[in-house]
Amino acid sequence: MKNVTDSFVSLGHWPSAGSFGLNTDILATNPINLSVVIGVLIFFGKGVLSDLLDNRKQRILNTIRNSEELRGKAVEQLEKAQARLRKVEMEADQFRVNGYSEIEREKLNLINSTYKTLEQLENYKNETIQFEQQRAINQVRQRVFQEALQGALGTLNSCLNNELHLRTINANLGMFGTMKEITD
Repeated sequence: MKNVTDSFVSLGHWPSAGSFGLNTDILATNPINLSVVIGVLIFFGKGVLSDLLDNRKQRILNTIRNSEELRGKAVEQLEKAQARLRKVEMEADQFRVNGYSEIEREKLNLINSTYKTLEQLENYKNETIQFEQQRAINQVRQRVFQEALQGALGTLNSCLNNELHLRTINANLGMFGTMKEITD
């Protein structure tokens, strides 16, 4: 590296003898050298730089165009998703309202059914009570009748003797005969 630097430094010490040479005075040669280098770069690099810039411009435009297409698709999908969301929300609200009304309807049906069942049970209870009362009354009547019948039979058996018994039978036969004559 030192050899390359030494060769440039040694070039700066050449005397200018009216021939072509390099001026190493930095202040005098810098604008000239820069303009020469820029001119050469512009002349030779203009096409290459223009092509590079055009390619870069096309890539940027394509990227922008693709981004716009993707953005448009995303906006479209977002609108579809929002529409589906609104539809689902409306259906959910409808289900919620229908569910509440269905719950209220079922509640009223259950209350009415319970009242009817209670009413039927009350009727069955009253019928059972009436039936049991009637049965108890019939049992008491039957018992009283049996007691009265046994008492009457006991009294008749103790009071009736053969003579009284024959007179009662004759009286009954006499009444029966009279009734038969009336009907003939």
